[in-house]
Amino acid sequence: MAAAEGTSETQNSETESPKLSELLDRGWKLFEEVDSTNEPTGSNPIQVKVKRGILHLEEATRMVAQLDLFSRNEELEEIATADLKYLMLPALLGALTMKQVNMAKRLEQVQRARVYFLDFLKRCKDYNIMKFELPKTNDNSDDTSEDAGNGPSPSFKPPDLIAMATQRQAKIERYKQKKETEAKLSEIKSIVESGQAEDEVVRDFYLLTVRRWITIALEEIESIDQEMEILKKMDVLKQNPPKPSQSRPPMKPFILTKDAVQARVFGAGYPSLPTMTVDDWYEQHRKHGVLPDQGIPRSAADIDNEEREKEEKERQIENDDEEALQKARDWDNWKDTHRRGYGNRKNMG
Repeated sequence: MAAAEGTSETQNSETESPKLSELLDRGWKLFEEVDSTNEPTGSNPIQVKVKRGILHLEEATRMVAQLDLFSRNEELEEIATADLKYLMLPALLGALTMKQVNMAKRLEQVQRARVYFLDFLKRCKDYNIMKFELPKTNDNSDDTSEDAGNGPSPSFKPPDLIAMATQRQAKIERYKQKKETEAKLSEIKSIVESGQAEDEVVRDFYLLTVRRWITIALEEIESIDQEMEILKKMDVLKQNPPKPSQSRPPMKPFILTKDAVQARVFGAGYPSLPTMTVDDWYEQHRKHGVLPDQGIPRSAADIDNEEREKEEKERQIENDDEEALQKARDWDNWKDTHRRGYGNRKNMG
């Protein structure tokens, strides 16, 4: 009998739905595990944790809506300290949604995450938790685009330098606030987690956490807007792919010069393309008789000079010119005692 009662109590505890605080703690813990892990975000274990965390936080969000914990008509001081942490639900949902990896539904995921972050910022703006400007919503951007479409559209719109400087200054201020908030959180986090902190310390801890996530949500929305623009352009390209270029025959090589005469005089600046085959070159040189086996043709002037020198030598020998005869004998004697090429220092012989 006692065993049966124990079994029934166990079954009732298992079927009993978790409390609101348990759902938030589970979802928050899963987000911290996913955010601090070194494993790839697209891995199966990480994606399982992301889905589980989203389910816990969505269930907690439904319970908060049913309990009507927050209202625009109340002030921040009217919210109980234990209920402040539930302001974090939309921000955690947006952060976990950004951790999902599915390129086929990426645009839908980032749009959903933007809705979560914007809902979180609106609620914080209603309670005046921190001074900041809400990002533009899609409705405002649509109205602006319609007004621009009705009016004359300028061909070139110069950048608004004042707005750019204001945005830059706002980013610097947010960065400083984020660093100060993180430093304060690190000081009191251990006290709050120990369960021995006073109510004021716990309240400050939750408010500091909400302020830190305000800066994170603003940064995330900026990056989401940029990613959405890229994803929309990718969808347009997928729906209207560019037509493949028609194949054209290869162009003949040509020379680009300032003047055709300049090209003929100075050349193109690089080796010219071949104009004949090796066989054509051989046949052309064979016809002119300038191949090695045909000898090198000599000009008529060279032939006449050689014949004139021979005739002069023969005439001198016939006339018994002593000087010419002595020179010829000396040359013959020198050739008998010296080998061919002797004294040719240019060839280093």
